[in-house]
Amino acid sequence: MCNLYSLTSAQSAIADLVNLWRDDTGNLAALTGIYPDYPAPVITQTPQGRVMQMMRWGMPSPAFVLKGKKTDKGVTNVRNTASPHWRRWLGPSHRCVVPFTSFSEYQTVKGEKPKTVWFAPTGPQKTLFFAGIWTEWTSVRTLKEGETTNNLFAFLTVEPNAVVAPIHPKAMPVILRSPEAIAHWLDAPVDAALKLQRPFPDDGLEVIEGPV
Repeated sequence: MCNLYSLTSAQSAIADLVNLWRDDTGNLAALTGIYPDYPAPVITQTPQGRVMQMMRWGMPSPAFVLKGKKTDKGVTNVRNTASPHWRRWLGPSHRCVVPFTSFSEYQTVKGEKPKTVWFAPTGPQKTLFFAGIWTEWTSVRTLKEGETTNNLFAFLTVEPNAVVAPIHPKAMPVILRSPEAIAHWLDAPVDAALKLQRPFPDDGLEVIEGPV
């Protein structure tokens, strides 16, 4: 699954693409390596408009995963949207979009060390968005921190397109590009919004040498 991505767009470019109402991320530096549990910009819909804020990557894990564990590092990718654990966060108030400029998948070849392969958008629009969910949650992410309350996010995955499948045949992130798709994901009823859980067009992504 995608557990590493980048975001190097200017904040103004992101704001223009999503018609941002407020940016709470401060002076955002280029993020060439966003890993699980890292803070990253996430856009949510509020009654006043769209807000971008920093959240930690990794939604609360299901109870069975945490059995016998003292910490919950979170789930970064969500595939089974029929699960009761995830369905409680599929309504518009818990949906979000996550801007990115490239993402990676591990390519595994028998007898060799896994290789990180990067993907980026084709065409003039260099910032795309993962379709995500988010929640405020109190948990122990690390023993050093102890119990903390954080805004957490993850994004949906789906079967891979023809570009990603040769590298990672199991899944790829759900990607949104157009303003209409972003609005639909943030605002539509659950069943209608979940129709966006589909592979991104093959001609919309290409393999690149490293993060951009």
